[in-house]
Amino acid sequence: AEARSMESLEKQLICPICLEMFTKPVVILPCQHNLCRKCANDVFQASNPLWQSRGSSAVPSGGRFRCPSCRHEVVLDRHGVYGLQRNLLVENIIDIYKQESARPLHAKAEQHLMCEEHEDERINIYCLRCEAPTCSLCKVFGAHKDCEVAPLPAVYQRQKSELSDGIAMLVAGNDRIQAIITQMEEICHTIEENGRRQKQHLGLRFDSLCSILEERKKELLQSIAREQEAKVQRVRGLIRQYGDHLEASSKLVESAIQAMEEPQMALYLQVSASPGLHLPFRITDMSKVSMSSRPEPGYENMDHFSINVDYVAEMLRTIEFQTGA
Repeated sequence: AEARSMESLEKQLICPICLEMFTKPVVILPCQHNLCRKCANDVFQASNPLWQSRGSSAVPSGGRFRCPSCRHEVVLDRHGVYGLQRNLLVENIIDIYKQESARPLHAKAEQHLMCEEHEDERINIYCLRCEAPTCSLCKVFGAHKDCEVAPLPAVYQRQKSELSDGIAMLVAGNDRIQAIITQMEEICHTIEENGRRQKQHLGLRFDSLCSILEERKKELLQSIAREQEAKVQRVRGLIRQYGDHLEASSKLVESAIQAMEEPQMALYLQVSASPGLHLPFRITDMSKVSMSSRPEPGYENMDHFSINVDYVAEMLRTIEFQTGA
């Protein structure tokens, strides 16, 4: 149980970058995850290649990177990772763990890793050709006697270092990809905003064209209405004139008919020639009234107000966006 507790504690003290136990100083990120300061600086430098190193004569600017554990964005000031707070609690726990544990990290697992061919021999070397750990007897008498080998700790440290560098590169690459994604999301937002603004401008331009058409339509309709009213007024005046003549002529006809019904010649001549009647003279005068005052042929025609908008319609159909600046 104690061994399991120590192993569980050991897992909590592993840096996610170098995969080794935290080395002092240990820095605590804003998201409460921990990193070795060196590992944090490696990730930070990879994400911010133009950042001025500490001790440079120029005043460095801040930068940012993402926590390898939770991807939370860590924003640093001009001090870089040296501006992060040290996690003294984790450092004290590491000191206590090292005092309580006499073995190095993963030593228990290595003690039980024995060679399958030589059961009493521990695996302590690494075959570079076969890329496999093996024991000394396999190198002297076994399958790896003609292979080039190297000490297991040296290969272990080299591969761990390469893996740590690879993790740092991947984390930095992920940060760059995330930055690109963020930038493209901002571009999408800008495109949508610019599109909305241009739609509004286009709508205003077409509304202006519609206003011009409506205004011109109103003016042309007024021109038609003015001539229509003038012609109608003239014709109605002639109608009134001819109506008055018709009414007077009808009354004269009635008077003449009444005179014609008088049987006595003397009385007829007396009435017909009376000063207020003078039927023969009035009939002669009424018949001489000119009937030539009438609208000329085609006066009612309004076709001269027709318009041709085909060329305007064709021009409107060819409206396009400006290609020049």
